[in-house]
Amino acid sequence: MNLDDALPGFIAESAEILREMEAGLLACTADSTDPETINLIFRSAHTLKGSAGLFGLDVIVDFVHVMETVLDAVRLNRIGLTGELVALLLSCKDHVETLVSHLSSGNDPQLQEKSQQLIGALQEASGLDAGGSATTAGSGATKGTPEEATIWHISVRFGRDVLTAGMDPLGFIRYLRTLGEFLSVRLLDDALPPPAGYEPTQCYVGFEIDLHSSAGKARIEAAFEFVREDCTLSVTAVPPSALPAKKSSSRKTAEATGSSVRVDAVKLDNLITRIGELITASAGASLAARRSGNSELDESTSVLAALIEQVRESALQLRMVKIGGTFQRFQRVVHDVSRELGKEIRLVVHGEKTELDKTLVERIADPLTHLVRNAIDHGIESADVRAAAGKPAIGSVTLNAFHDSGSIVIEVTDDGGGLKRERILEKAIERGLADPNREWTDSEVFNFIFEPGFSTAEQVTNLSGRGVGMDVVKRNITALRGTVDIRSSPGIGTTVTVRLPLTLAIINGFLVTVGKASFVLPLESIDECVEFSAEQDHDFTNLRGNVLPFVRLREIFGTVEPLPRRQSIVVVKHAGQRVGLVVDALLGASQTVIKPLGKLFRNVDCVSGSSILGNGEVALILDVPALVRRSASVAAAHTRRAHGGDTAKVFNLENRRCSQT
Repeated sequence: MNLDDALPGFIAESAEILREMEAGLLACTADSTDPETINLIFRSAHTLKGSAGLFGLDVIVDFVHVMETVLDAVRLNRIGLTGELVALLLSCKDHVETLVSHLSSGNDPQLQEKSQQLIGALQEASGLDAGGSATTAGSGATKGTPEEATIWHISVRFGRDVLTAGMDPLGFIRYLRTLGEFLSVRLLDDALPPPAGYEPTQCYVGFEIDLHSSAGKARIEAAFEFVREDCTLSVTAVPPSALPAKKSSSRKTAEATGSSVRVDAVKLDNLITRIGELITASAGASLAARRSGNSELDESTSVLAALIEQVRESALQLRMVKIGGTFQRFQRVVHDVSRELGKEIRLVVHGEKTELDKTLVERIADPLTHLVRNAIDHGIESADVRAAAGKPAIGSVTLNAFHDSGSIVIEVTDDGGGLKRERILEKAIERGLADPNREWTDSEVFNFIFEPGFSTAEQVTNLSGRGVGMDVVKRNITALRGTVDIRSSPGIGTTVTVRLPLTLAIINGFLVTVGKASFVLPLESIDECVEFSAEQDHDFTNLRGNVLPFVRLREIFGTVEPLPRRQSIVVVKHAGQRVGLVVDALLGASQTVIKPLGKLFRNVDCVSGSSILGNGEVALILDVPALVRRSASVAAAHTRRAHGGDTAKVFNLENRRCSQT
């Protein structure tokens, strides 16, 4: 079979194995190391070497073999796992990622040189040579006696279906060569059928092999772990006096094959696009059926629309992934940056099972990385400063994710010294961003750090001080129809809150009209709909005894058509705030396919996208967070002008008046 067809599967599996290895190495930075974690790291290296051997990737096999040798010595307590060795193994893991990503480069001299440098560093740090023997006495580790070289007789007959499962029998032979020296190899072809009965997709061969190796029996058997349930295998030692080998755990074939199927992301995106077009076509068919007055046709289109909605939900679930995988990547970020800065910092993760769109996961990784690095560099103090403040010497960065009002909320929190409010405001005034005569809220002051080129750092370092980064963070989050906010308390810490939509493709929408224009609101952000009533010139109304601020969409979009006899208020919520939107008519819920706005309309206020309705008209998708912010700023401006700036006092009075009516 053509191994090139199976190579993408190897690359994807390698990425998973390397992530598993990295997580295990990072878990070993604590004072105590779990032996099972060491075994997990060793098995990851062993599995990766075996997979690379199947494809004849000798460069990767040779390099990972050295890593495996060192890890084997660690798990047998021949050497100790120090922080420096962990950092070196992490660098080796990164290099393996580079080797996998440059498979088409062949024997790149620079990659070969890097491999040799890391191999030398591993041997020096561990006190072992590539074969696992101790070379130095100063490493503080217990010298181990290498296993006696033994002649192993290996008899293997492969099952008929190993080729269709993506396995290459010759790949196993190539891998065995890395464990020792072949004394003899004999092909078993007695099961080959006559030419007329030969099926090219089935395997009919086996091998009889004599291997001179110091590897144990379990290690040799583990070379065939991917086909153990689809082959007949016998490994015997010659002479019989050979030492018994330790039995090691291995992945079961069921786990290797799994019950899941990898799907190309492009194919999945195309599926979502076609479903979006199907939704639009279904809406048009339903509208035509209602206009025709044919009840049977109307009922059929209703059934079709319900089925399409189910297909839509199933398809969107295919794109939903847990954010835990992204969060775990930051264990490495925290490890590397804290070592660079000389700080002790731990990462705390909550909400790992929270799901969001795969596209969002990919595009939010970079902004979150910058926020985490910023929290470590700017937020968390040095150990002596923390001790003087009565804090633990080890700082913490917390990542949390949860669902709220149809959005996903991601919080990045540090327990550092908090933002310096006055310093930020001083810098903003100095740059002409803030009016020195105005009273600024904490939220408004903290948001200045998202301005391009804004920095209060006194020194420029590799991590910060150039004023580049936070503005990019906000721009990237805004491009995902998200928002970012900051809360900070002196001496306690800072929390950066990112809110994102659950998906970028299709949403449940609620259709409203203002004049002749149609607008869509995300259904998850709507609390209720009530009839509009308010006193003249007021921008708030009485909603069951509570003050509800509102905004008139007619004023925002400059609608000139005559007012209808009745208007409605759609009550929306965002980040704990409730605001009313005054609209002319309510048309009800509908599936909405999100279409991006063109460059000409990307900066239109309070609009986040567009959609095509069943009748072919274009409806704008309203940006609820922007409308909530607009309502808050308008209300604050009105109350400042009318009541000397005491907004809280005015709303308290209005709440008391509403509760009495």
